[in-house]
Amino acid sequence: MLNPDLLRRDPERTRAILARRGDDAVEAFNAAIAADEAWRRLTVQVEERRAERRQRASARRGRPSDEEVREERQLGERLSELERLLKEAEADRQQKLGWVPNLPDESVPPGKDETENEIVRVWGEPKAFDFEALPHWELAEKLDILDLEAGARLAGARFFVLKGAGAMLQRALINFMLDLHIREQGYAEMHTPYLVREEIMYGSGQLPKFYDNLYHDADEDLWLIPTSEVPLVNLYYDQIMPPGALPVKITAQSPCFRKERAAAGRDVRGIKRVKQFYKVEMVRVVEPESSMKHLEELVADAEEVLRRLELPYQVMALCTGDLAFAMTKTYDLNAWAAGSGEWLEVSSISNANDYQARRANIRFRREPGGKTEFPHTLNGSGVALPRTLIAILENNQQPDGSVVIPRVLRPYMGGMERIVPGSAFRVPR
Repeated sequence: MLNPDLLRRDPERTRAILARRGDDAVEAFNAAIAADEAWRRLTVQVEERRAERRQRASARRGRPSDEEVREERQLGERLSELERLLKEAEADRQQKLGWVPNLPDESVPPGKDETENEIVRVWGEPKAFDFEALPHWELAEKLDILDLEAGARLAGARFFVLKGAGAMLQRALINFMLDLHIREQGYAEMHTPYLVREEIMYGSGQLPKFYDNLYHDADEDLWLIPTSEVPLVNLYYDQIMPPGALPVKITAQSPCFRKERAAAGRDVRGIKRVKQFYKVEMVRVVEPESSMKHLEELVADAEEVLRRLELPYQVMALCTGDLAFAMTKTYDLNAWAAGSGEWLEVSSISNANDYQARRANIRFRREPGGKTEFPHTLNGSGVALPRTLIAILENNQQPDGSVVIPRVLRPYMGGMERIVPGSAFRVPR
């Protein structure tokens, strides 16, 4: 969360920075200031009543009179009521703080929405074909590796079934990415729960902001993760990390679950925007002064995935109006999809500075016995499926309807070089 000190220390400057995000951010900040002021007023009143009670107790000599008993009872009742109000005010203060987004870094370009994001660089040439390139939903149907109707029968809209070589290709992508991150880029692999407690969702900034887009099991009060960033960051929830523990570099693959209510009506064809998908996530927990260096390294790690897959891509700096709620700076990687004729976001790489660490109460010490500090947390998709799968299919399609498998994935698919209609990997009917 935002440093509570900013509610009192130079609030005008903080308000001006948040204004770069839009009016909603300023309104949330103003509401948090009002809640903080109410909490402070009640804190003073409670302390005054407690001091009065102590003073009365120390000044009493002998057995109290009936009048003194009555006054002390009234004081106790008033103190109890004030303590109840203070507890409510503290909860309201925390709730209001939870709705204030992170401060955008000064290097984030200004803009109202995604149309004003800035392209930083482009790698590779978008593919063009001398035949009519198919979008993935047509291409994969002809190859018999994707079944959208089966997904709808099983779970409803925005679900899908991968079949045969399609399922193999997804698994190959996951294993390739994990091996790259672990063996060459220095990440430690983790496997975490896919269901987490409410405070864990709050710690990473998913709650309360994205309540309507999350799946919740009310019986056990557990939440399905929208990304493995949530459990990876919160591995250190309410912990003090010892000297020498930073930087932490961890990665995990997981399914991701999102209701996609905010995207109603968008990308309805194929599997570009679905409610369940896989993603390989990279997370770093670092000392504050080095976090922007680590952000650039995270971007490079994700770029390496796309380069080895030989997918043309853009690196895009998100503007203030498109910046994620908990993040101070974000880059998106957009891969070219030749059949759809568009750039698809396959990775979002962000620096949250100390925002998530404060919410999750993650601290570290630089030296034994030293003061505790909040580290900075960063995360990035390394990369997300199924959009990467879409780009591979659409960019590598051939005139005969087959798809050439990227060289780097062939060892993970038993040496298979192409996905061909009617291949031995086809699911029998």
